[in-house]
Amino acid sequence: MNERGGSMSEGETAPQRVVVVDDHPLLRDAVSRTLEEDGGFAVVGKGGSAEDALRLAREHNPDIMLLDLSMPGGGLSVISSLVSTYPSLRLVVLTVSENDDDVLTALQDGAHGYVLKGVEASALREIIRGIANGEAYVPPSLAARILAALRMPPPQQAQPGAGDALAALTQREDQILRLVAAGRSNKEVARMLDLQEKTVKHHMTRILQKLHVSNRTEAAMIV
Repeated sequence: MNERGGSMSEGETAPQRVVVVDDHPLLRDAVSRTLEEDGGFAVVGKGGSAEDALRLAREHNPDIMLLDLSMPGGGLSVISSLVSTYPSLRLVVLTVSENDDDVLTALQDGAHGYVLKGVEASALREIIRGIANGEAYVPPSLAARILAALRMPPPQQAQPGAGDALAALTQREDQILRLVAAGRSNKEVARMLDLQEKTVKHHMTRILQKLHVSNRTEAAMIV
């Protein structure tokens, strides 16, 4: 039996349970229909505010949540709480905002994807399937700008003596370190930079050697 009481044949995979939170009912319903047409998703809850997002996560413990930013309570205000309270939740921002600060804040707070509204239905389904499988997503149109911003931390964040060590990194190593410091896994970094995961691991080994630290947490603290 599956969670909703229906029978499942042997080898059948249960649909990913999705919550859609957006304060525009027509868009919310359109996104829900788009995902359910795939067959691999089941929308189990809908809401229109940050408060709804917290409530629906508590009530349904979904696999995936699509969250707008511009709505009552503000989507950004609940991302950190959602991903820390529900570690298995894959949180996807679905918004019109292309503001660098919004993208950076969402990713640093733990969002697994940042998708712009207006994306085609088939592309949205493909993106959400990838995120459900552990990938990360940022639109190519935003990725270059975000990576550039990640390479420019406030000077006061650097530890004494860290500047010389960071200067020894290549541009690619610097990109990877900034993403790791923002909480990205090797797999997510590989997805965002269009690299193989083993390539990211190789770069991380070089980064640890150059910074004279023993793990990625210590490396991230230098940024």
